[in-house]
Amino acid sequence: MKGIMKTFSVVLLGGAFALLQCMPAAAQEKEQPKLVVGIVVDQMRWDYLYRYYDRYEAGGFKRMLKEGFSCENTYISHLPSFTAVGHSTVYTGSVPAIHGITGNDWTDQLTGRRWYCTEDTIVQPVGTTTNAGRMSPRNLLATTITDELRIASNFRSKVVGVSLKDRAAILPAGHAANAAFWLDDSNGSFVTSTFYMQELPEWAQRFNDRREPAQLMSRPWETLYPISTYRHSTADNADWEGTFTGETAPVFPHNMPEIYKKDRGSLRITPFGNTLTLNFAKEAVKGYQLGAGKATDFLTINCASTDYVGHKFGPNSIEVEDTYLRLDRDLADFFRFLDQRVGKGNYLVFLTADHGAANSVGFMQEHKMPAGLVQDRKIMAGLDSLLAARFGVKGLVRNGMNYHVNYDIPKIEAANLDYDAIKKASVQYLQRLPGIQFAADVDNIGSSPLPEPLKSMVINGYNTKRCGSVVIIPEPGWYQGAAKGTTHGNWNAYDIHIPLVFMGWHVKHGASNETVHMTDIAPTIAAMLQIQMPNGCVGKPVTSVTGAE
Repeated sequence: MKGIMKTFSVVLLGGAFALLQCMPAAAQEKEQPKLVVGIVVDQMRWDYLYRYYDRYEAGGFKRMLKEGFSCENTYISHLPSFTAVGHSTVYTGSVPAIHGITGNDWTDQLTGRRWYCTEDTIVQPVGTTTNAGRMSPRNLLATTITDELRIASNFRSKVVGVSLKDRAAILPAGHAANAAFWLDDSNGSFVTSTFYMQELPEWAQRFNDRREPAQLMSRPWETLYPISTYRHSTADNADWEGTFTGETAPVFPHNMPEIYKKDRGSLRITPFGNTLTLNFAKEAVKGYQLGAGKATDFLTINCASTDYVGHKFGPNSIEVEDTYLRLDRDLADFFRFLDQRVGKGNYLVFLTADHGAANSVGFMQEHKMPAGLVQDRKIMAGLDSLLAARFGVKGLVRNGMNYHVNYDIPKIEAANLDYDAIKKASVQYLQRLPGIQFAADVDNIGSSPLPEPLKSMVINGYNTKRCGSVVIIPEPGWYQGAAKGTTHGNWNAYDIHIPLVFMGWHVKHGASNETVHMTDIAPTIAAMLQIQMPNGCVGKPVTSVTGAE
């Protein structure tokens, strides 16, 4: 009997081994990309994919569209549409009401203290002596897809974030990142904080020692091609464009050597800020050996100069056009680097934006289209005067921020005032002002006449601890900002319709007109990597990216 059982066991074991050999590789060992690269192009409207398409090179945006999968109708589903909010939403798959990043800054509703999204009073700067290094992701209330990758790999995966902006490096990289780096204008160096490390890695110090910002600013900013060939060639010296420090007119060439001497932050407002960012990202790939290990690594990149240039000159300027043509070249160079370093097909990349941008008010008015500026400070002063006259207490309005009215709640409570009555009076006042289409008490949003999708977008962006309870919705074409250049932050298509293109590992070629949302990006990556979604995620995977239905 023992002999029979022994023979049976040997046969069973041999059969199991043979079955294992016949199984697909994916069933034996989970297949994963070596590296995921998330690229957020700051202030990139969806139409920029096609507005300059004819001038793009084969290896940049065109390569992504021709090899990858484009989600043509991708929208932001929260308000306001700002940088910190967008980056947090992309990587958490959540909305500000849950992940807590309700603006680049916000007012704490109980204390009245103004907070910057990534400020951290506990950490110390690394690579600088300024407060530019006192930053961390502690204010982000949810995990990111980068955090979940670290957890899933038992922290063998490496995660690094890179941007000129602290918030755009820190928030995407998440809480458990190996590192995040951002630019300190005061010393022209990429820096970090003690949240991540005690000193800069040697490779980062060597990069900073090269003084690349000074090199990039050592020559004038001229157009990449003859200026007469640009689609916006008639816009050089438009009244609605801003100027650099010391300039008398917004015209090419911009004398960057002289400008940079007076304003170290001017590098950001040129396409060369993106060049610097991607050059540093290459060094990060090499320095951390990203994509070289057994676990999938993740690199987050924000190309921020598109935002700075857009704010200064507006979407219909030669400066914005030239910035995208140069970014296209820089992306092509970066993808070639990844092909050589990690291997084509071994990395997964997605490209999206944190928000879009409105056409400049002056541009719109020049062409007889409705637009205007919402004078926030003047409006808040008028509102506070009205409330003081009606309720007998001055200073009930702290400020207006992120299109919300922040009230002095302790003062209201101390005076035993009717908060609902104050908000109702505020709404009535605000809705009568030029350029304001709606105002609503978010605490009582159900009874508000706000149409969809505005109502849902307001709810998604409302965190009771970090948002004022009355929201302002400007008319289309109106915004809070300056007369020169442009800004963003509202619900309109120019602010919320963003690009979303996947390329590389397991991505099928194609495009879809299906409506997807910014919150769907993180769960799509999670599904592809077969890991858990972030813990505040409300989005769903875009299955058409891989062809899996």
